[in-house]
Amino acid sequence: MEAKEYIESGILELYVYGLLTETENLEIAELAKKNPEVDQEIISIEKAIVALSSSFSPFHSVANFEKIKARLELKHGKVVDMKPASNWSQYVGWAAAVLLLLGFGYQTLELTKTKEAIATVGTEKNKIEKDYAFLDQQNKQTEKSLTIVRDIKNTGVTLGGQAVSPSSFAKVYWNKGTKTTYIDAAGLPKPPKGMVYQVWALKLSPVLTPTSIGLLSDFEGNSQKIFAVNQTDSAEAFGITLEPAGGSLTPTMEQLYTLGKV
Repeated sequence: MEAKEYIESGILELYVYGLLTETENLEIAELAKKNPEVDQEIISIEKAIVALSSSFSPFHSVANFEKIKARLELKHGKVVDMKPASNWSQYVGWAAAVLLLLGFGYQTLELTKTKEAIATVGTEKNKIEKDYAFLDQQNKQTEKSLTIVRDIKNTGVTLGGQAVSPSSFAKVYWNKGTKTTYIDAAGLPKPPKGMVYQVWALKLSPVLTPTSIGLLSDFEGNSQKIFAVNQTDSAEAFGITLEPAGGSLTPTMEQLYTLGKV
């Protein structure tokens, strides 16, 4: 904490009031030795206490008394012996000042605690709002995925693993009426860096004719692994290959991960 932060935080007042712990007192004392600005602030606070307490019990010097007597034109008269005045009023003044300062110190401490509590609540509120937004987004994605899977108008095509990755699998959801096509790629491994999965609509006869219908971009960022690709006019089969980033004009058959007939 910088010297300015110590001065503005109110902790120096608590130090002068004696409301800090022993460890905190030592910390402030060491800081005051090294930092003239902090030391001067402590002296100023102490002077303020003395000035405030003195205001409860003003002291008139002999010179001031003579000036007052002359102003009132008092004549010499019989001297009356009087007992010394009691210091009780001075003690009351000091006690009132101390109580006032202690009350101020307590209020400062409570205000600091309140500010910290408000800051904590604000941080927790922001975290809750972010968590809610994330969960709401995840929920919407899940609902969308379920809608695709449950749509009876979609033709489901299962794609099995091929030689390069026998354990891989995927599924195509193709609406022949609207031509919309979705790929469930949950059974594909994470593509290597600089590579991307590319989806092909295949015509098998009379000659094998592949048509690219899209890339499975941001594979790792898609938690549902449900990808929308381009509309498919016609297909007798679907295949997924692993291609360099950006895709290829023709499929790399050595990297054919999954294949399935409609």
